[in-house]
Amino acid sequence: MPMDETTTDKDRALIALLRENARAPVAEIARRLGVSRTTVQSRIDRLERAGIVVGYTARLSADYEAGLVRAHVMIVAAPKLTPAVTKALAAMPELRRLLSVSGAFDMIAEVAAESVAALDAVIDRIGALDGVERTQTSVVLSTRFAR
Repeated sequence: MPMDETTTDKDRALIALLRENARAPVAEIARRLGVSRTTVQSRIDRLERAGIVVGYTARLSADYEAGLVRAHVMIVAAPKLTPAVTKALAAMPELRRLLSVSGAFDMIAEVAAESVAALDAVIDRIGALDGVERTQTSVVLSTRFAR
């Protein structure tokens, strides 16, 4: 369901509050939106049924994130094995995101590990996957800004 066709301003405000803190009590969200608890719960249920809200996640502290070693691993995959490569990459907990891209590479994996050694091991595991033809890694030195 596209957000702009069937969601209301209140739905979009609710989504923003859930993105801010998905564990906020329904009563607090209701107070901030100026509606009843039952209205908020009903809207959340409707957004979940419509497939707009598909899950909830944990946000990690800035201190914890700052201690991680991050990298972008560009991947060239054999076309017929791309689905299997994608499935294997999805099973690696160190991968934060997998992007399909145009250009010289097929995918970019955003990786976060607890140490350089752990990052090296993840990169080796990626390169050893059946169907991965080539990788190139760029280690993230700093984040200039994030949105």
